[in-house]
Formats: sequence, C-alpha cells, structure tokens
Amino acid sequence: MATALLVNPHDEIILPRGCTFEPEDWAILARHWYPVALAREVGDAPIGTRLLDQVLVIYKADGEVVVAPDICPHRGVPLSLGTQAEGGVVCAYHGLRFGAGGRCTHVPAHPAKDIPARLHLKTFPSVERYGLIWTCLLPDADEPAQGAIVDMPHWDEPAFQQIVCPWIDINGFAGRQMEGFLDVAHFAFVHTDTFGDVNNTEVPAYKTKVTGYGFDAEYWSTVGNYPIGVEGKGVPDFDWLRHFRCHLPFTATLEIHFPGKDRLVIMNAASPVSARVTRLFAPMARNFDTDLPVQDVYDFNLRVFEEDKAIVEVQMPECLPLDPMMEAHIPADMSSMTYRRGLKAMGLSRFFIS
Repeated sequence: MATALLVNPHDEIILPRGCTFEPEDWAILARHWYPVALAREVGDAPIGTRLLDQVLVIYKADGEVVVAPDICPHRGVPLSLGTQAEGGVVCAYHGLRFGAGGRCTHVPAHPAKDIPARLHLKTFPSVERYGLIWTCLLPDADEPAQGAIVDMPHWDEPAFQQIVCPWIDINGFAGRQMEGFLDVAHFAFVHTDTFGDVNNTEVPAYKTKVTGYGFDAEYWSTVGNYPIGVEGKGVPDFDWLRHFRCHLPFTATLEIHFPGKDRLVIMNAASPVSARVTRLFAPMARNFDTDLPVQDVYDFNLRVFEEDKAIVEVQMPECLPLDPMMEAHIPADMSSMTYRRGLKAMGLSRFFIS
C-alpha cells in the first residue's frame, strides 16, 4: 500500500504503492523531469505507463497533453483501459470522461448533475521536447526551469535531421544503464556486431569537467562509429571525438565528430520506471545520410541498445554503488566515477534493496 514520507512538517509526500526506492531517494528523484512517452504515440488512445513506480495515464484533450495518475477516482479502474474520445479519455467502467487539466467533464449516469471536485484528476505538468513528452512528479512549477531538461546540441539546426527512435525497456536500474552509456572501455567487447573493433581496446587518457548540471567529457580515440561491414566509410588513423554531456540524474547526450563536418548527436534519456526497470528514450540528430530510410537508423540502434541491455540486466549488485569501495576501478572509469560522485552529491544513498 502507499506510504507517506514527511519531508518537513508542512509537506507530506505520498509514495507510490509498492515503491521500490528508498523513500528519501524517491523524494529527490521525483523533483526531476523525465520523458514518459514519444510525442507521436499520444492521441490515438490513452497510454498507460509508470515513472518512479507511479502509474500514469497520458492522453490528449483539446490539443493538450494530460499526464495524470492512471486510476479513475470513481472506482479505481485504470484510465489507460479506456478510450480516447473527442475532448479527452473515457473510463472503461462507467464512461466518465476526463478532459483538459484532468477535469471530469461528463458522468453518463447523471448527465444533468453538477460534477463534484473529487472526480477531477490530479495532474502532473507536461512539456514536449525532442519528440518526447516529459513530466515531473514533484514539480516546482508547471514548466521546467531553465536547465531542468538537458539541452540537445544541433537539434534545431536546419542542416540536421531529427530522429526519435522507439523506446526500449531494460530490466535494470537507470543509473547502471546511464553509466554504461558513458563508458568508453566496452566498445570492443560488447558492440562486436555493430561498431566495435576487437583489435582496438586501449582507452587513451581523458578528463571530465564538472558543470552546473552534471559533467562534460571529451574523449578522443581511433575507435570508429561506422557500422561494421559498411564499405567506403572511414578515414585511416582518424581521431574520433566523442563529447559526452551528462545531465544528472539519468540523462546524457553524446556528440560524435565524424570525418569532415559530419556530426551525430544521441540523447540517452533513462527514464526510471522503477528501481528495477528503465525505459530508454533516444532522440538523435545528424547532418549526413539524411536521405536514407529512418527505419535503418531504428534497426541499427536497436541492435546497439540490445547489446548494452544484455550487460545491464545481469550486473550485480543491481543498484549503482555510490560507495567507491564497493567495486574496483580502472583509469578508464573516469566518467563513471564522476557520475557516481554527482549522484552522491545530490543526496542520494542507495536506490533499492536487491
């Protein structure tokens, strides 16, 4: 059942039912913005999902995207089982309709009676960025403050193609997935079927720079980023620059500098469904090969994501240890160590009990 967390004498937070996070960690994480759906998914039918164990329904009403708890206040049926109708979502049990702002607009059993306030939905703010719907469970305002959502380089530039890949679910903790995205030593061992080079395993020294939102890391190496088997690509002995921008707690962008002026930017937005499940959203922008089918991009990146997924799902402990003595480290782990220190500085302790 749901439990209450008393943050201060005037602010009681109700944790989601079956919460898999430590209460204090949940209260910290819930103040951040996360993606919960692709923008193109919303509108045909209500979407049911979860964020930090909170069940959510996402629907459209009068052009507005509404994010609310996925439960009808009348008799507790998930609204995601209902239907999208003109002006909102219709509950599958008694046909109550909920519109913009989560307001109940129609009760079929009593169409002429006033609708009590208790039938209106509590809602969470929503904003569309990079083809994704973002929300926050404990917001300070209806709009994210400047810097609350990661900035994606080149996204709005005319020369760049915008690609929003389908999401993928990973049975692992968001912190573990994020650390894998930031890792530069696993290419030759994990991505052997996509872009890794088994004969190029050495990690040159690199540094991280702490920023107001997390940290940056510029990593130079001769490991390429072209898919294995693609002919006519590549420049011998080319030094590739991979510019990571980590945005705490679970989002980062990677800008890859290809030969010439070609650039590829990948966002890694690890949305914590729970402490044990992560929904990975990955918008991309590129200024080359823009005439090729987008499905090819979807397919290739799914293969890359699945290679990482296979590792994250078997890591132990399942949580991300913030105590540096719990795991051994090597110089290539510079980004990993900076990331863990950043999470610890946020006040986070551990994320769940395995």
